[in-house]
Amino acid sequence: MKASDFFRLPDSLASFAAYFPADVAPWEWLKQIGAALAAQDFSGGQALPPGIHAEGPVFVHPTAQLPRYATLLGPIWIGPGSKLLPGCFLRGNVIVGARCTVGHNAELKNSLLMDAVQVPHRPYVGDSILGNAAHLGAGAVLSNLRLDQKAITVRLPTGTFDTGLRKFGAVLGDAAEVGCNAVLQPGTLLGPRALVMPTMAFGGYLPAATIARVRDQISTFPRRD
Repeated sequence: MKASDFFRLPDSLASFAAYFPADVAPWEWLKQIGAALAAQDFSGGQALPPGIHAEGPVFVHPTAQLPRYATLLGPIWIGPGSKLLPGCFLRGNVIVGARCTVGHNAELKNSLLMDAVQVPHRPYVGDSILGNAAHLGAGAVLSNLRLDQKAITVRLPTGTFDTGLRKFGAVLGDAAEVGCNAVLQPGTLLGPRALVMPTMAFGGYLPAATIARVRDQISTFPRRD
């Protein structure tokens, strides 16, 4: 299973491409977010409003929209046309692509959001990668730590793999969606256009273009070109 099975790094994040190869397991990208940010030039971003508390290197593209108050603990990189809403809390190693929405009271850490990602209403996104046009409903949680704090494994049709990561939330493929108040267990993988219904607690691997329903019912639906 490769990162290219889930998403394509968009042109807006081309300067990070050397750190996110398409032919490795997608969770390997999590290990590179810090290094990718450390190699960036943080100059040329817009000035931050007085109500935003910022620490460390923070780049916000001149076309991005900022709220009157938020907390940004770098390193953080916000791409063109993206929007941060009031009260969001980005706490280190966060990359946000173009035309994304990071909602009010959203908390993000060590995560990569590609283009047109929507996390608009009180989500928690920890140690996760969200593909292009992925969407989280209100209150969705991408849990990133096992209760026993052991290393996280992923369950795939081909077997179980040890990621070597103590903290790993979820990988969402392009256009994957998570319903309101759903919780994804650590190490969850959603294929492109996969959908988790609201209020579910879901873990494991959900193939592309399938729906996870209550009582672990999974149904398929046609892919759109």
